[in-house]
Amino acid sequence: MAKKRQKRNVFLGGFLIWPLVLGVFWIGLIAHLFLTGQKVSALYAGAYFAAYLVCAVIYIAVRRRRLMLDLVQYATEYYRAQEQELQELEVPFGMLDRKGHLLWGNEAFTRVIQQPEDARKNITYVIPNLPYKEARDAEQDVEFLTELGERQYRMVMRRIVPGEEAGEAEVPEGAKLPPVNEPMIALYLHDETDLRRYMKENREEKALIGLLYVDNYDEVIAGMEESRRSLLTALIDRRVNKYFSQYDCLVKRTETDRYVILLKQKALEEIKENKFQILEEVKAVKAGENLAPTISIGVATGRKTFAESYEAAKAVIDLALGRGGDQAVVREGMAIQYYGGKNVTQEKNTRVKARMKAHALQELIEGTEQVVIMGHKMGDADSLGAAVGVYRIAKELGKRAYIVLNERTRTIRPVLERLEESPEYGEEVFVRSERAVELMTQETLLVVVDTNRPNFTECPELLEMTSTVVNIDHHRRIGGETIDNAVLSYVEPFASSACEMVSEILQYTGDGIRLRPVEADALYGGIIIDTDHFLAKTGVRTFEAAAYLRRNGADMSRIRKAFRSDMDEVLFRAKAIGKTEVYRDAYAIGECNAEGMESPTVLGAQVANELLDITGIKASFVLTPFQERIYISARAIDEVNVQLVMERLGGGGNPSVAGAQLAGCTLEQAREKVKEVLDEMTKAGDI
Repeated sequence: MAKKRQKRNVFLGGFLIWPLVLGVFWIGLIAHLFLTGQKVSALYAGAYFAAYLVCAVIYIAVRRRRLMLDLVQYATEYYRAQEQELQELEVPFGMLDRKGHLLWGNEAFTRVIQQPEDARKNITYVIPNLPYKEARDAEQDVEFLTELGERQYRMVMRRIVPGEEAGEAEVPEGAKLPPVNEPMIALYLHDETDLRRYMKENREEKALIGLLYVDNYDEVIAGMEESRRSLLTALIDRRVNKYFSQYDCLVKRTETDRYVILLKQKALEEIKENKFQILEEVKAVKAGENLAPTISIGVATGRKTFAESYEAAKAVIDLALGRGGDQAVVREGMAIQYYGGKNVTQEKNTRVKARMKAHALQELIEGTEQVVIMGHKMGDADSLGAAVGVYRIAKELGKRAYIVLNERTRTIRPVLERLEESPEYGEEVFVRSERAVELMTQETLLVVVDTNRPNFTECPELLEMTSTVVNIDHHRRIGGETIDNAVLSYVEPFASSACEMVSEILQYTGDGIRLRPVEADALYGGIIIDTDHFLAKTGVRTFEAAAYLRRNGADMSRIRKAFRSDMDEVLFRAKAIGKTEVYRDAYAIGECNAEGMESPTVLGAQVANELLDITGIKASFVLTPFQERIYISARAIDEVNVQLVMERLGGGGNPSVAGAQLAGCTLEQAREKVKEVLDEMTKAGDI
């Protein structure tokens, strides 16, 4: 600041003596006249210059003080006007020192904070959590949102260092200045109460489109009299309209079992708080001795047009149906929320969908030259069996086919050895990821079985290397982690296993395909393992698939021998069961620390299955450390949906068989996380 004042003084002094500086021209004129021989004229000019010089000096001496007084008065009035403007500025403005003490604030600022004395002690007494410490060290402005009284403010904090070129503004009178070069903070308050209210109202009034489907309408009305069908439809229609009308929503039935819902964002928030109670209300509709009807709802927000909202709702309800139905799915941006889905999915007796998918798969295989099949990492009996079934379809249609398999775990090794002994299964059939990448082209058909999550596949890179992907799976879909570029997606959460689904497809391909006994064993083994010997998640179609495989030569004796455990595994399981904790008198939580065993995760799953045989156990959770992760195997019979529990931990599965993987935690920490989720869901009534 001193340097700048010095520059201003030099400029002002030069301005006052300019008449004397102009005397140089007189001297030049006199010299010119003298050199040109006009000496008399030069003398006259010199006399006039002397008179001019005397008058100029006298004028400057007399008027200098008056001029300085006028300048000082003007500057004072200008400064006072500036200070008054700052004081009367409608935008609240204040200045803080580096310790958060209020140095000065204009009238608007004082009115807003109402407690200037407390603010002088520290601004956080008036505005809690104000990040002034971050602002004093930041090069850019720091913004902060808060409420003062009933108003909402956006606060802008700007770092100012006196003496720096960027901080040369004069400090208002009355401000207690900190030491020179110590940073101060300029604080601006912008009242955004009305703006935010309008934004909230605009968001709440935004119109959305939702879809509602009755999941099992055909199954419910099967065998029902025509008059009762109309009554059931009317009852469902009444429940749906009555529920949504209380939220000021418009509901239009487009088909017997489908509705379009026009609702506002505000209504959606209220329905979410109500946890989509309509899901339970529809299930309460009396349908005689028939199944209870269930519905699925899909809503997507953040779309600009009704057309985009409708298309997004279709994608979301497909996700709900892919997860087994009886639930509502709300997508907000990339975040997906699930409501309902507590009950075990019911088997659909109709095989129309299976037949249609079989014909579509046949057409896709016939339109390609080679087929690559892969399951999930650390393949199990279900994954391998389903892959073998698809392989047989491809070979029957005269196409080259390969199965991607990286790890030959103990679980599938006996089946693999028998397959490779068969003339049709040589070394070229089962390939590793590196070889599969070499084989892939844009025209290759890629079939993914027993998983719908890209990162869980044997070789995720293959999904990006072809334009034709088929997905066959029995696990519920989980948000955006699904294989979304599949030209044919056959995901049925009610199915017991992928082997069951592939067995049905085999029966509808051509005139039905005759399997080799070793292939029938592989598919039958997959069903047995995933159903725990037909004890979990089995339906009529499960046994029909098993009967088809038996007719094709599946032998229980061979399968039982292939999946027997050795003595060490039995001892490990017994040890794990002995150390199991029963939590909340209903949940068995155990650890299977099978270090040194070849397939510890399989052992963990077996322990989880065995724990369900204990009276009073509703669900079992077995934690297995393996490859720097904690693998959780979750099992239930019918009282708890373990898939919802595992989804809270980043996993998934189906209502009775699910799992998750935790990284960066110990066994004890993983156990506590499982307990926390169980506590939260029990408190919320989700389990």
